[in-house]
Amino acid sequence: MEAQQKNRRDRLVVTNPITGAEIGDYPVMSSGEVAALVVAAREAQAEWSQLSLGHRAKSLRSLRRLIYDRADEIADTIRSETGKVKGEALAETVIGCEMATFLARKAPRVLRARGASPGAFTHRSARVVYEPFGVIGAITPWNYPFAISMSVIGTSIAAGNAIVLKPSEYTPATGMLAVELAAEATGMGDLVQLATGDGRTGAALVESGVDKIAFTGSTASGAKVMEAAARSLTPVVLELGGKDAMIVCGDADLERAARGAVWSAMYGCGQTCMAVERAYVVDEVYDEFVEHVVQLARRVRASDEPEAMIGSLIADFQRDRVASHVEDARNKGARVLLGGRALDEPGYFYAPTVVVDVDHGMTIMNEETFGPVLPIMRVADEDEAVRLTNGNPFGLDASVWTRSRDRARRIAGQLNVGAVVVNDHLINYAIADLPFGGVGHSGFGRVHGLEGLREFVRPKAWVEDRLAFGQEPHWFVEGSNGEEFTGNLLTFRHGRGPLRRLAAGLRVVRGMITR
Repeated sequence: MEAQQKNRRDRLVVTNPITGAEIGDYPVMSSGEVAALVVAAREAQAEWSQLSLGHRAKSLRSLRRLIYDRADEIADTIRSETGKVKGEALAETVIGCEMATFLARKAPRVLRARGASPGAFTHRSARVVYEPFGVIGAITPWNYPFAISMSVIGTSIAAGNAIVLKPSEYTPATGMLAVELAAEATGMGDLVQLATGDGRTGAALVESGVDKIAFTGSTASGAKVMEAAARSLTPVVLELGGKDAMIVCGDADLERAARGAVWSAMYGCGQTCMAVERAYVVDEVYDEFVEHVVQLARRVRASDEPEAMIGSLIADFQRDRVASHVEDARNKGARVLLGGRALDEPGYFYAPTVVVDVDHGMTIMNEETFGPVLPIMRVADEDEAVRLTNGNPFGLDASVWTRSRDRARRIAGQLNVGAVVVNDHLINYAIADLPFGGVGHSGFGRVHGLEGLREFVRPKAWVEDRLAFGQEPHWFVEGSNGEEFTGNLLTFRHGRGPLRRLAAGLRVVRGMITR
């Protein structure tokens, strides 16, 4: 079968990963074309930014309704480009609706100007206003093409920005649909622009003069984006890869933990940045846990049939990567208890795989696999599990499985990751009020939550007169270096004893009046 996507005379020809049928033909936009999109978006943003927060919230509520009404169409488009099963594709619309609902409810309050304490300058008033950046350049991946695109679109417009969206070359139709929905919801056709193309188009977007870049993708690609953005000092938020760890304690509910492990490792065919990619299980329960996992994973079916639990990998390059990780582990002494092979049928299906006797000398425990593979490692205790988790440069999510809340919190507090889930995994991304992002090679900055919303605005400090004087006490006075005033101010604000502070305060006021 041909690769899912290819270039034909600067056109993207997209094919269904399962059938190989051509499903779309899109332009590979040049740097000039991308620059024109940015100009159009900037003109629309000038109008959009002047509309009230309430108006933006109304548009977001409209966006939620549109996503719901067209959920089946969205899911079918996602399926045709990614090979996902229908349930996984439909879940992306749930995330889109949740995000729009959250933003509509929270943005008017979170982005409203707030008062600030003027500190020692009591005759002044101070506040913070939150202004949009202008035009956001968003580069989104193929693994969750609607949920991630809609997240950055929704957040950008909630904050008063325009956006130019460059979806993956594997999923342009899904990106186009997200842009169409935003245009209908906002009533502004130029506010959200679509830039189709490959890596050249993405590079052009980074260098197009946008005001901030939001990138979701691999760590290697994120480093290139950051390097290019640095040349123009364009700020970036990077949501990159993961190598998420699952820590199974001795008191865990093993059947539940095994069910969670199989689902978290194989949901989306494992093509999820916060999938479980390594499980650390304490020695005392290791064998029983592995037995449960194998029994459950054996029931996971990968196919394009309606009853399938997982679908196809995105393309041959991803299937080859998964196979190479499994083969490397096998060659270095690991045992493959289940799967470990590509399926002989149309598409890029890979059998659900369980690998044991793994160690950190194997690629499968160090690099992102992005496939339906669960490597399980025996550890002496929880401390070793924490050490091994933190020893990897990725730091996106992790999970702790235990019946003890105190133990869970103790372990979670030691993990160098962006999020910890207790007795589950993955679900934090679907909770719109939680910030999402990583540390280390998993990137920086946050999307989602209040923190993610404020990633897309610039806080501006604002100071105004409350009382005006002809001469401010901190300005130059001929014949003085300001020592007397500064000493009195220091004592008034931070001195010991109320009478001493009061006296100093009176001297400060007298100095302000007489100058």
